[in-house]
Amino acid sequence: MSATQPAMAEAEEKQSVSTLVDNTQRDPEKAGELANATDEEAPASPTDNKQRWNDTPINIYRFLSTIFSFILLGMTDAVIGALIPYIETYYQISYTLVSLLFLSPFVGYLLAALLNNHIHHTLGQRGIAFLGPLCRLAGFIPLACHPPYAALPVVMLLTGFGNGIEDSAWNAWIGNMHSANELLGLLHGAYGLGATIGPLIGTAMVTKGALPWYSFFYLMIGLDSVALVLMTSAFWRATAAVHRASLASSAGPDGKRTTTRRVLREPITWLLALFLLGYVGAEVSLGGWIVTFMLRVRHAEPFIAGLTVTFFWLGLTVGRVVLGFITGRIGEKLAITVYLLLSVALQLLYWLVPSFVASAIFVSFLGFFLGPLFPAAIVAATKLLPNDYHVSAIGFAAAFGGGGAAIFPFAVGAIAQSKGVQVLQPIVLAILGFILLTWWLIPGGLRRGGLERARENQEKVGQEIRNLLARH
Repeated sequence: MSATQPAMAEAEEKQSVSTLVDNTQRDPEKAGELANATDEEAPASPTDNKQRWNDTPINIYRFLSTIFSFILLGMTDAVIGALIPYIETYYQISYTLVSLLFLSPFVGYLLAALLNNHIHHTLGQRGIAFLGPLCRLAGFIPLACHPPYAALPVVMLLTGFGNGIEDSAWNAWIGNMHSANELLGLLHGAYGLGATIGPLIGTAMVTKGALPWYSFFYLMIGLDSVALVLMTSAFWRATAAVHRASLASSAGPDGKRTTTRRVLREPITWLLALFLLGYVGAEVSLGGWIVTFMLRVRHAEPFIAGLTVTFFWLGLTVGRVVLGFITGRIGEKLAITVYLLLSVALQLLYWLVPSFVASAIFVSFLGFFLGPLFPAAIVAATKLLPNDYHVSAIGFAAAFGGGGAAIFPFAVGAIAQSKGVQVLQPIVLAILGFILLTWWLIPGGLRRGGLERARENQEKVGQEIRNLLARH
């Protein structure tokens, strides 16, 4: 290759990006078609201005890559709960100390929430695709070496950051596609699949294979190495220049780039972030402490107790895939209200019926109805917020919500130290009540198409409640 070729290639890329920006500025109707576009992607459908996952071969490759990535996210998040009894015994530590394994990733998720937009702007989706698996590897390798316990919460901060930036980025990307409810259902179904097989493999390795708890992370090192190659190659052309060009026509009324600070002034962003914080907290608290609850309170055999958490994550997976095709057809606001009311009823039954078999059934259906909540919240964000807010708002809400995977399971462990692990049930019930109230504050009513009308009418948070109070 001659010395002038790299410079020529760089000049061509700059010219391509410049042309892209100019075209969107001259023709605003094309702006929506370019959201999340890359130099290899075809324009979106002219009828809805949204990409389709199968528009081009590169989109298919990227979508399938994110599916694999979310399987690993699910395995990473869920296996800790299944391994907690064995980590606790191995290090001879208390519930409170072992619960730090849930709390420390919160710092990583918080950093991901704050830096997601900046990473997109400076490194593009390519940066996310590279940094996410790399940060997880930086956490898995020390875990496989089973260092002194004090090191474990520190290295898990890295896995939290890696999971956080991928979780937020791919939710924002797919949430803006055609048939987002169905696609996000599949994406989060992949997470649920990972969360199903992770505890099953981890429990089997310890109870049936007589292997130490840290053996599971040898497997994760191998799988995440594959993800590093797969994701980086899939999004290699999704550079920062392409990302900036795709948003050039929707940079806000003052022509400036939409920053995270500006997005955080929008109440909808915080409302959805709090909803996801509570939802993920309930999900991971259940998934993280079901095994211990079944062992200590329902007196189940160790392998059977491990299967129970598998039933929960399996229910979550099936719910995300199946209900994803129903949610959009009846309207996100009404559908999630119904799912949450059913979840509250199932949680009460799980708490109050002192039977192992009944508990296993209730917790499986609880996972089924909790499953579609996360994808529906992402779709709600795309319908309520301007296009140029999506990457920052969805990224922040998803990553901030991921902090629920740290705060609430830690709280359960800290309180369980003195009150017993049965505190899991009232805590989860309270969280479900909180997110139900939070969801009702989202504007749009319970009719199909209400979210779109709320954006058109510029309805504020809690509009229906204020209208109800005004009538009385």
